[in-house]
Amino acid sequence: MSFSFSHKEKLKSKKLIEQLFKEGKGITSFPLKLIYLDVAFSSQVKIKTGVIAPKKSFKNAVQRNRIKRLLREAYRLNKSLVFNNIEGSFAFMILYLGKEMPNHQLVNEKMKDVLGKFQEINQNK
Repeated sequence: MSFSFSHKEKLKSKKLIEQLFKEGKGITSFPLKLIYLDVAFSSQVKIKTGVIAPKKSFKNAVQRNRIKRLLREAYRLNKSLVFNNIEGSFAFMILYLGKEMPNHQLVNEKMKDVLGKFQEINQNK
């Protein structure tokens, strides 16, 4: 399993994103929230992921882009926690809920928590 976050793994479909917010389930480990939905992809990818930083809390685009980079990097480093241990394919949306600029250590730690909780829920099905 590589530690890359390829183009195929990015969640870009507007229909799928809308469906994710309507029907998806959420897991929170403040300041991160993972919204997930069990879906079938035509490609061989198990998980497609998107990240969001709120414009309401961070007016400056530079800050939002920094947060999104931190979220993608933390996901890229920790996706192996769930990638090899799940059945089926999922769409993920990772939201940053905090009001303060995060650092890499906090985001990485909370990403491990959120993905660990997801893995526990998925194994109990």
